[in-house]
Amino acid sequence: MANRHTIILMQTSQNRATRTFMDYDSISQAMDGICGLYERKLKELNPAVRNITYDIADLYNFIDGLADMCALVYDHSVKAYLPYDRQWIKQRTFQQLKKLAH
Repeated sequence: MANRHTIILMQTSQNRATRTFMDYDSISQAMDGICGLYERKLKELNPAVRNITYDIADLYNFIDGLADMCALVYDHSVKAYLPYDRQWIKQRTFQQLKKLAH
């Protein structure tokens, strides 16, 4: 699963102008990027709090609260990007956080 270029497509609100993308060299880097995005949002909402903690349910609520989010992951065997939905992203972020915790 390493070295699979991953593009995260997201839309933060119903306004189409909020559509954006982030690209990463691997799935794990993409999942770290999503967690980082959430952590920056938490810091923005809580500027006076030095150490912000959250659990997986909070991260899932953030992902579900976006108007849209999906991933395109490059598959070398078919030489194309395969689409993955929000549920897949939630599963992969959980796996990534679990890996980082050990």
